[in-house]
Amino acid sequence: MKSIKLAARNYPQNLKNISAAPQKLYVNCELKPTDNLAVAIVGSRKTTQKGERVARDYAFYLAGQGITVISGLARGIDTIVHAVSLSAQGRTIAVVANGLDRIYPPENKSLAKKITENGAIISEFEPGTSPLAENFLSRNRIISGLSLAVLVIEGARRSGTLSTASYAGSQGREVFAISGSEATDWLLSRGATEAKSPLQILEYLQSQV
Repeated sequence: MKSIKLAARNYPQNLKNISAAPQKLYVNCELKPTDNLAVAIVGSRKTTQKGERVARDYAFYLAGQGITVISGLARGIDTIVHAVSLSAQGRTIAVVANGLDRIYPPENKSLAKKITENGAIISEFEPGTSPLAENFLSRNRIISGLSLAVLVIEGARRSGTLSTASYAGSQGREVFAISGSEATDWLLSRGATEAKSPLQILEYLQSQV
């Protein structure tokens, strides 16, 4: 584990450009310049079959095309996104709401180890910090801030997923959403872009660099 200060040359460029960027990041493994070409894929802890299928399709395709896929290591969609990105031989970054010496949820310890083999785990919280509820909302601004766009797979009308999308909007990130859930349909009604294919997301990301 190492720490990176905001003023350091190797601090993630996408994140450095947002307001309220963390003054220090704790990183398990290595960040690369190519991680600036990144998309966040987030969604509900309580998944549907459709949500799981769509998350797999988008994560596998984008990771396989060299896009770094970012999520939050939570149960549900996040777990699927990280695992599938690795299975595509791609890079993935997990942003967690606790110290890096603690893995939450505990059943993702094995997945976390695999992520450090082709990606990184990041936190703004000092070692020893527990995964408190307020920490999750704070870490969501980092998930979107590291990315060029955020893709919301599914979620409830009141969910942490929507906070990530809200941060993305305030940071000038494009928000994509899959239609068919309370959260995503609400986002689409508020101006989010409907995601129709993984290629659509890839083309958007490539247009930003």
